[in-house]
Amino acid sequence: MQPTKTNDFNEIVLGRRSIRSYDQSVKISRDELSEIIAEASKAPSSVNLQPWRFVVIDTPEGKETLTPLAKFNKMQVETSSAVIAVFADMQSQEYLEGILTTAVEQGFMPQEVKDRQLKTVTGLLAGMSHEQLKEMNVIDASLISMQLMLVARAHGYDTNPMGGYEKDKIAEAFNMDKERYYPVMLLSIGKANEEGYSSSRLDVNQIVEWR
Repeated sequence: MQPTKTNDFNEIVLGRRSIRSYDQSVKISRDELSEIIAEASKAPSSVNLQPWRFVVIDTPEGKETLTPLAKFNKMQVETSSAVIAVFADMQSQEYLEGILTTAVEQGFMPQEVKDRQLKTVTGLLAGMSHEQLKEMNVIDASLISMQLMLVARAHGYDTNPMGGYEKDKIAEAFNMDKERYYPVMLLSIGKANEEGYSSSRLDVNQIVEWR
C-alpha cells in the first residue's frame, strides 16, 4: 500500500518516531526522494549558503558499502528504502554568487542588493576560522536534517537520525573529498514496520528560563 501524504501538523510533528525496522516491500522512488529533499531544502541557512550535501544510498551495493561503517545501525540500513548521508560542504562559498544571481533572476532581489550582499558575505566568510565555518555549516545541515524528517512524515514515511557510524571513513567510502565534506548524520527513510517507541520529554519549566 502506498503511504498517504498528510498536511496535518500534529500528525507530522507529534507522530514522529525514530524507526529502526522498515517494511522492505515499500521502495521510495528516486523521483519522490528528490521531491522530499527539494521540499526540505526550504530550511534556513546562514546567509542562505545552503551548505548541505547528500548521498542517497538506495542500492544493494551502496548499502553493502555502508553497513560495516554503521554496524550499530545495521537494521536501519538493511531494511530502509534508503539511507541519506548528510554532509556539510566546507567550500559551500563557491556557490554564493550563483545563489545570489538566481535570486536576482527570480525577482527576489535587485542587482544592487546582490552586489552588496556578495561583497559583505564574501568578507564575512573570509574572516572566519575553519572551526567557525564548520560550526556554522553543521548547524545549517542539522536544520535541514530535521526538516527532512518532517517532510518525510508528510509524505507518509518514517525516519531515524543516526550518529553511530564511522565518520572518518564515510566520505571516502562514497568517493567524496573528506577534507571538503564533513559528515553530520545518517537518516534512514522508509515505511515503518513497527510503531516505534514513545519517549518522555523534560518539562518546559526544566528547559526554559524567563527573563
